[in-house]
Amino acid sequence: MSEVEIGAGKRGRRAYAFDDIAVVPSRRTRDPQDVNVQWSIDAFTFEAPILAAPMDSVASPATVIQMGKLGILGVLDLEGLWTRYQDPGPYYAEIRQLTDDNVTKRMQEIYAEPVKAELITARLAEIRAAGVPVAGSLSPQRTQEFSQTVVDAGVDLFVIRGTTVSAEHVSQNTEPLNLKKFIYELDVPVIVGGASTYTAALHLMRTGAAGVLVGFGGGAASTTRAALGIHAPMATAVADIAGARRDYMDESGGRYVHVIADGGLDTAGDVVKAIAMGADAVMLGTVLARASEAPGGGFHWGAEAHHPELPRGRRVEVGTIAPLESVLNGPTPTWDGRANIVGALRRSMATTGYSDAKEFQRVEVVVAPYHR
Repeated sequence: MSEVEIGAGKRGRRAYAFDDIAVVPSRRTRDPQDVNVQWSIDAFTFEAPILAAPMDSVASPATVIQMGKLGILGVLDLEGLWTRYQDPGPYYAEIRQLTDDNVTKRMQEIYAEPVKAELITARLAEIRAAGVPVAGSLSPQRTQEFSQTVVDAGVDLFVIRGTTVSAEHVSQNTEPLNLKKFIYELDVPVIVGGASTYTAALHLMRTGAAGVLVGFGGGAASTTRAALGIHAPMATAVADIAGARRDYMDESGGRYVHVIADGGLDTAGDVVKAIAMGADAVMLGTVLARASEAPGGGFHWGAEAHHPELPRGRRVEVGTIAPLESVLNGPTPTWDGRANIVGALRRSMATTGYSDAKEFQRVEVVVAPYHR
């Protein structure tokens, strides 16, 4: 891709967000009921290509179980309130009531409570007892400390998720996580990220990961661009990493690594465009935080919001629009793409003539900047 001149001493590549592109209809259309939106990873098949972001405002053991019964993958944050407190209910209520001028400081205090291995075991056991796929998430910094607890508890999929995750972390102070060795020794599929460039994703794929999360500070609750000056426009990031997946398949003799968009996804249209750019699935935070069952109660926040040294996220009020089943499958009470996410994906694929998500990755797109 050609670069543009920013100034006499700097050039940069033009990158695109989901709002900058649009899907183009083709000569063929289909009946939406004939479209298959299932997603399979390893031995697991889901009714829709959706993972719930491991964020306290989105995922509790109860909502993870409900998500599993509705055919998507819920992922529990194993460093969140549910593994720090036996009863996190009062802390949820307090976080919802905090004012903007004291929310960050108080959340830092609430999340200073240590993570407890016995609560990790208990929460995962609760999900497993419900008969749905079990997935938990740790940050790279906590993976070595609690990974054996997670494996012993019996997860089906393990997620290593951070603002950015590198296969070549360098530190003079601590021994970094050896992703390749760790994933090789683990007995479950691992999804790892975020990554936002072709090279970073290719290195993560070479560690043996089953999936790579694409994104860096693009969610509604993130202030990474303001705090660190770092941002990855998602349409370009997903397309770049889909290219890395293609090249890794050639390099590895056919091993397929799933590309999962994680960030910048606010509406059904964003989900459609993520898959059109090459994603196999999407990880949703804000969209699912709007469900009436979401533990955030109309508020949304991630781990970056309570970082003890440099918070680069915030608690945002996203509101409550409908039950989780309606948010996913309709019927929708809204006109703006915030609900019936799966139905919208199915209709978009039908309108453009594609019968499954893998085919839909080949749909024509145009650059058409749009300001909502």
